[in-house]
Amino acid sequence: MATKLLMKPQITVSQLSPPLPNTTEMIRSSLSATNIINSTRNFNKMSRFGQRTICAAEQQHVEVSQSASQIKIQLYDALQGINRGIFGVSSDKKSEIEELVKQLESQNPIPEPTLSLDKVAGSWRLIYSTISILGSKRTKLGLRDFITLGDLYQNIDISEGKAVNVIKFNARGLSLLNGELRIEASFKIASKSRVDIFYNNSAITPDQLMNVFKKNYDLLLGIFNPEGWLEITYVDENSRIGRDDKGNIFVLERSQKDKL
Repeated sequence: MATKLLMKPQITVSQLSPPLPNTTEMIRSSLSATNIINSTRNFNKMSRFGQRTICAAEQQHVEVSQSASQIKIQLYDALQGINRGIFGVSSDKKSEIEELVKQLESQNPIPEPTLSLDKVAGSWRLIYSTISILGSKRTKLGLRDFITLGDLYQNIDISEGKAVNVIKFNARGLSLLNGELRIEASFKIASKSRVDIFYNNSAITPDQLMNVFKKNYDLLLGIFNPEGWLEITYVDENSRIGRDDKGNIFVLERSQKDKL
């Protein structure tokens, strides 16, 4: 696993000022104090109109922010019952999810996330990925009946430039043995929104679970190895979306865990 600011419309001088009068009206205005007073009143009215326009722009900005929240709600609804998409989803469901992801990405409040890595730091839980374990891969890894795939976490330590991915497993038939695969990687900033990721090491604990996966360990590691690059396409206080060099999408939510 590796996972815009809206500009208020500018108020031009023409919006704040009344239309320019023709030559005759200008002459009359120069001779009539009444017209001068009326012109001043008209200007004040237009100024108030300009203020209302600014208020409308501010209201529109708030509505857009609420729209991002609505997209999140729709996305969470679409993710119900698909087990993070890892064991496959229908093409219609995949299209629905990816469209919502694109909509959320278009409202990314932090378009240059690597310049604000504190927003990315901490523990995250995967809620959707286009990484899939299907067919013979799923069978070889025993992920049909014997082994259950649990939560997938990512802990990012920006002070050390390190990310640790933790994949939880539960092996039935072995006294409900619980274990995990930990993959440690380092990262380096490549651009204002991208990081390069380098595999460091990995391990499965406890040893009993390692014995289960030993024969197909390379297969398992190949699925979850984050090495490559990751584009951070959306991040806020609670959600993060990323796209990697293999074309995968990752949607994560901030975890309550302080440490993995």
